[in-house]
Amino acid sequence: MVDGGALAVCLIVPIVGGMLLGFLSSKDIKTWYASLTKPSWNPPNWLFGPVWTVLYAMMGYASYAVYEKGGFSRQAVPLGIYIAQLVLNFLWTPLFFTAHRLDVAFVDIALLWGMVIATIATFYPVIGPGLSLGLLLPYLAWVSFASCLNFWLWRHNADKQSLLS
Repeated sequence: MVDGGALAVCLIVPIVGGMLLGFLSSKDIKTWYASLTKPSWNPPNWLFGPVWTVLYAMMGYASYAVYEKGGFSRQAVPLGIYIAQLVLNFLWTPLFFTAHRLDVAFVDIALLWGMVIATIATFYPVIGPGLSLGLLLPYLAWVSFASCLNFWLWRHNADKQSLLS
């Protein structure tokens, strides 16, 4: 039986969190980010919102599927790793767009990449390959792409970022 409240929380937290961070960084996206030199393979700005919304929904549902297998008390390790990767995910936006710390944002997204792998690895035995891989491999692919883009932007926009002292 579906626990509607738990499912709602699992979906709402990542989706609304991502939307809120996108809203809070929208001024910097229109000004600072627009001024950056970008590679030819940089996606259009309008694509990021829909992609992240779908990915947040997929990861939220995956976390619910794990939660459904005994709650947080029984699934503390996989859900704890999931929460840690979500925190890293949410930190990236203000580091990159608000603080203009492309260097620190790259460190964050590299750590996030590793935590997405850990999330998949700990979800896999709980919910099986179909759900864990089907719901989280697209997220890993997008974070891999975003990592490459973050690195490229960092290395090609030294004059438009706040650098480490």
